[in-house]
Amino acid sequence: MRLFRRGPKRDGEDAPRDAEFAFFSVAEGARFRGQVREAFAERGLEVTVYSDVVTDSAGRQFGLGNLAAVCHNEERGPRVWPKVIRGHVGMVLRTMDAPSALDTLPPDQIRSQLYPRVIGSEGLDRETFRYARALAPGLSEVLALDLPESVMILTDDALEPLGDVPVLRERAMANLRDLPVEGHQTIKDAGGMRLEVVVGDSFYTASRVLVLDALVRQVTGQQITDDGALVALPFRHQIAFHVIRDAGVIPSLNALAAFAASGYADTPGAITPYVYWWRAGALTQLSDHDEGGEGLRIVVGEDFQDMLQRLVARHTGDD
Repeated sequence: MRLFRRGPKRDGEDAPRDAEFAFFSVAEGARFRGQVREAFAERGLEVTVYSDVVTDSAGRQFGLGNLAAVCHNEERGPRVWPKVIRGHVGMVLRTMDAPSALDTLPPDQIRSQLYPRVIGSEGLDRETFRYARALAPGLSEVLALDLPESVMILTDDALEPLGDVPVLRERAMANLRDLPVEGHQTIKDAGGMRLEVVVGDSFYTASRVLVLDALVRQVTGQQITDDGALVALPFRHQIAFHVIRDAGVIPSLNALAAFAASGYADTPGAITPYVYWWRAGALTQLSDHDEGGEGLRIVVGEDFQDMLQRLVARHTGDD
């Protein structure tokens, strides 16, 4: 899995853009939706295609956002879109038509496949997910059942027969800690910037922010300091962090802010484009869109500013 994404060359940026998915040209968007309709038809299902969703005669809806982003990021380009789309549609229909795993799997197996998952809070129905834990503005933690072809986000009603939520979350967190590190790379420069980037096919790679202290030990062999770490989780398959030890936090913060925004854009499973300060398990947002909405700005509170001044003063004194 790539650390930095670079989309395949297709229609130029000067081509008219698709109204829903701006990473497509108008022509690419039409081709994509036509291939989606064909993939459903091959499965014997006629659907009505809208800009960001398709519906069937039974009223079921199938969102197109993640699939569009997958096609956009496909390195082999539009020639393989039909294969990618057919595979996705087949998986979705198998999942929807199969008996619920909650009805067929024994409770012990369900608990062994339970994971916490960090998601963007936008669109999260608080009446259905009353148990969801707010991590920071725009970020929530829910519980998910990991299945061979899909991930089932569990509602309040789904969790009720399985036991108390705190007990289930404790088991899910243990499962998360046991995940292997699939890929890791250190990015650094002579100016003190240093980022540790972890990637993986697991849908819970970014959710490891919930056990960041364990991940840091696993990746670096060191402990997180009392000052904590900078962390970014732009999409579900990637997490990046910088353990705060010295004045290198300043260039690392700027680099991580750009890294997070780039990784979030047009990505399947996007979570957040922002950087956070992790300290004792709590997350504080450090970057935000500027007032014009075109770029990013760093926004730090008094506690973080005091820490920066202390680290810079120590660095100056060492010199």
